[in-house]
Amino acid sequence: MSRVIEIPAADGTIDAYIVTPGNAEGPLPAVVLFTDIGGLRPCYHEKAQRIADNGYAVLMPNVYYRDASGHIVPQGKSFRDPDIRPTLLEYAGHLTPEAQSRDFVALLACIDAQAEFAGGKLGVVGYCMTGAFALRMAAEHPERVAAAAGFHSARLAEADDPHSPIHAVGTIEGRVYFGHADKDELLPPEQIARMDEALAAAGVHFTTELYKGAAHGFTAKDAPSFDAAANDLHHKRLAMLLEETL
Repeated sequence: MSRVIEIPAADGTIDAYIVTPGNAEGPLPAVVLFTDIGGLRPCYHEKAQRIADNGYAVLMPNVYYRDASGHIVPQGKSFRDPDIRPTLLEYAGHLTPEAQSRDFVALLACIDAQAEFAGGKLGVVGYCMTGAFALRMAAEHPERVAAAAGFHSARLAEADDPHSPIHAVGTIEGRVYFGHADKDELLPPEQIARMDEALAAAGVHFTTELYKGAAHGFTAKDAPSFDAAANDLHHKRLAMLLEETL
């Protein structure tokens, strides 16, 4: 079950989906789902529904609302196509940490206002570039975020990056889980180690797991790197994290 919602934000109006179980009766704990670089599309609607069916109300925003609404990648095309990817990279370049922060405020206000969402703590999950979004939201709103997860996250801890989320993790109070792709060119071992070190130094309760043999994008059914076994494991780990925290 899903419905479209428009969320007022500092930079415009965020088009988003609220996804709930088919048998939902009353408000449910909230989970914010940030898509990967490909934006809203069928495989993410499926992902949101699978999370919701475990007993949650999922808020899935269009992270690119500043530039376009709805599905960014045309039907029949892939976010990896050479004629599509430059546009996505351009849009992604507008998602600065400051822009993300403004969006987090709008998303939390939506959760507080809509009947599908129960009050209290929430979870947040991101994929690829938005693994960093999930971590940053947990850091900026520690009183709200009980769990943050990132899968096949990208560029979490590049050396000398002043915008890296490693500089913000000291305020996180919730649980953190990372499911990393094995031999991921967008998150090499030195970045994984750098992030783990920052989380440990901050005293964050976190788990890092390497999905052996899985490539970057292993949860995206429309990508050649999709790995059914790794995708199922990611859902299992995410369900466990949410159950234990929410």
